Amino acid sequence: MTGAYLDGELCAIGPDGITSFALLQAAAHGDAHLIYFAFDLLHLDGAALMATPLIERKDRLAELLEGTVGLDRVLRYVDHRQGHGAMVYKACCDAGLEGIVSKPARGLYLPGDRRQWLKVKCLNREEFVVVGWSAPEGSRHRFGSLLLGYYTEVGELIYAGRVGTGFTEDELEYVWRKLQPLATAYMPLTKPPPRDTRFGRPLALSRVRWVRPELVAEVDYLTWTEDGLLRHVTYQGLREDKPARDVRRERPGGTTVH
Repeated sequence: MTGAYLDGELCAIGPDGITSFALLQAAAHGDAHLIYFAFDLLHLDGAALMATPLIERKDRLAELLEGTVGLDRVLRYVDHRQGHGAMVYKACCDAGLEGIVSKPARGLYLPGDRRQWLKVKCLNREEFVVVGWSAPEGSRHRFGSLLLGYYTEVGELIYAGRVGTGFTEDELEYVWRKLQPLATAYMPLTKPPPRDTRFGRPLALSRVRWVRPELVAEVDYLTWTEDGLLRHVTYQGLREDKPARDVRRERPGGTTVH
């Protein structure tokens, strides 16, 4: 009987064959197909392989998993490509994948040290309406994060999440001055944002100041959660050329959500 210690990642797979963070959230309720993607082999039959070059460890991992008939529904080998990084990255992003991870082919496995890993994500960029801001915490000045939303075709203003990273000190001051004349006591959203989400800190509405929905912010983000909120959001700037009423949520490929 073979004994092995694998390194990999547990993922949820959608009907299109692409891994989905939103489906992974649903896995706790038994509503997702999970697969363990194995990309490294650290021990085999009692022998440590961490001092063996990565390319050799992967060769042995491929041999090990080659005969696992019937296990491919729950355990799969992660193949690799050497060279042509820009081409692989573009193909990955065009396919709607999250990104790529690059490692030195002759690299050793160093527990707890991921400095040899280079992660390049396929980020999305989109505009959202600024609907409010949260109070700053710690040494942060002016505001903690901007609350974002988008309009539906029937005119509803839907909460999309918040962005608190990507601001320089000068940009914090600039956005703060833009927010002040728009402050209002009334929430502009069609319905309140959720107080709790599966990921991220809860939103304390008592620390939120609402604004009239007139500013448009452009942000980068990784994906949408199953709850309809943005994940891993980074501020890029205010859009002076786009009316807030024209802001819609986009689907992959540039189409809008109605």
